[in-house]
Amino acid sequence: MNFSAETHIPITYQSLNHPLCLEHDIRIDVKRLDLLHPLVNGNKWFKLKYNVERAIASEHRTIVTFGGAWSNHIHATAAAGALSGVRTIGIIRGEEPNEYSATLRFAKEQGMELHFVSRLDYEERNTEEFKAWLHDQYGAFHLVPEGGSNYYGVNGCMEILSESDTQIYSHVACACGTGATLAGMMIGAKSNVKFIGFSALKGGDFLHDEVIKHIEYFLMDRELAEEYRAQFTIDSEHHFGGYGKWNDELISFIQKMEQEHQVPLDQVYTGKSLFGLLNQIETGRIAGGSNILFVHSGGLQGRLGCEPLSFLNP
Repeated sequence: MNFSAETHIPITYQSLNHPLCLEHDIRIDVKRLDLLHPLVNGNKWFKLKYNVERAIASEHRTIVTFGGAWSNHIHATAAAGALSGVRTIGIIRGEEPNEYSATLRFAKEQGMELHFVSRLDYEERNTEEFKAWLHDQYGAFHLVPEGGSNYYGVNGCMEILSESDTQIYSHVACACGTGATLAGMMIGAKSNVKFIGFSALKGGDFLHDEVIKHIEYFLMDRELAEEYRAQFTIDSEHHFGGYGKWNDELISFIQKMEQEHQVPLDQVYTGKSLFGLLNQIETGRIAGGSNILFVHSGGLQGRLGCEPLSFLNP
């Protein structure tokens, strides 16, 4: 496939020389996964890698997946399918709008077939009845859950951190939606590095258990999965009102980070998580002298859905 390890751009590390880092003797490097590929980047590149390979290996060469009008996952899956010759079908949350979002327009241009369902029906997407309906509609396919958070997605995320990452840094920080990226990185790290996940959702404390569930499903060992619980924390304080919500303070922060530090962020995931990381440093929750790797998980296409950021090229 055309976003394989042989073709993506080598990953860039960018030092963040923020005043708080100097004040607290803390190093932050940004792992720029957003630069990995023009269309399939961030954590989605890793989540989709083995899912697409699975679809290619099958006779049907079809992926069915789920997401909302501004879903990074829908955007990336549509592009990955077009690049790889895989049919993609997106089950979209909500009634079909009169005017598509930029994400949905892109997905359609890439050849993804869009099927809109009511929010009530969308809540049933993980039931056997809904899956049976999908098979009646589309025949055989490889099912990828919302966000790409399945066994294959976790397997791909195990490759995000290099061996040197786990030796150099005391902490790894990233945004969290489903917890699969964090789970994959922790399994792949095989070290005592501490992980911090920043919930993009209000009430994100449930992600503690979700991360363990992902690890347990992958390792098929509950006791072993529980041993990872002490290795990570979930910050649920910096959601800015909930998933897909933001305020002027967050937007100003994102604009300032790009203007002063040349780090582009989005308002749904990475902006909140970097804001939260700097706040933890400022309030002393991260010890001085720490070396931190901030994993930039991409998602910049979503800035087109935020008017103050939409003029910035994703």
